[in-house]
Amino acid sequence: MPFNNEFASFGNGTMVALKAENEKEVDRVFSMVLNLGAVSEGESGHGDPGAFLGAYFRDLEGNRIAIFTR
Repeated sequence: MPFNNEFASFGNGTMVALKAENEKEVDRVFSMVLNLGAVSEGESGHGDPGAFLGAYFRDLEGNRIAIFTR
């Protein structure tokens, strides 16, 4: 069940996650995709301090994507 409790469909209840080499790359990619027209779904931040840092966005077709590092 998607987090927003709505019907699962493309871009809702599915997500692609791309692994970055480090926090700087997470920030660089996130900034780049926003400049290209993506919509922020959550700025870069620690989901689990010291273990996970990720940023979330929707591409131009509405797909949810995460860029993260550990």
